[in-house]
Amino acid sequence: MTSTIFESHLSLQHLALIGPFGWMEVTALLIIGVLIFGKRLPEVGRNFGKSIVEFKKGIKGIGDDIDSDKNAKSGTESLDQKSTSDLPPAKVKPNPVKEAEEVDENLDA
Repeated sequence: MTSTIFESHLSLQHLALIGPFGWMEVTALLIIGVLIFGKRLPEVGRNFGKSIVEFKKGIKGIGDDIDSDKNAKSGTESLDQKSTSDLPPAKVKPNPVKEAEEVDENLDA
């Protein structure tokens, strides 16, 4: 019996060979970050903060566009309903007997 990767019961954690970060890994990353950026660390943090703010503004802008599109669509639907509701009721009433006679005449012909 051969088994493929799809049939095996390995988790993604074993496939990627990476587990959850522990305190040792986080500490090592912080030390490496301080060594690499050194004196520029406040500037890097400031730029990172600005990029997060810009990202949030972009996401909010997309949400606002979606909301405005929804409002625009609902506004046009309400205008259509208002224009038809202002019209007086139709005075012509259908006559089913007459229509049935016309259909019978067309079938006979």
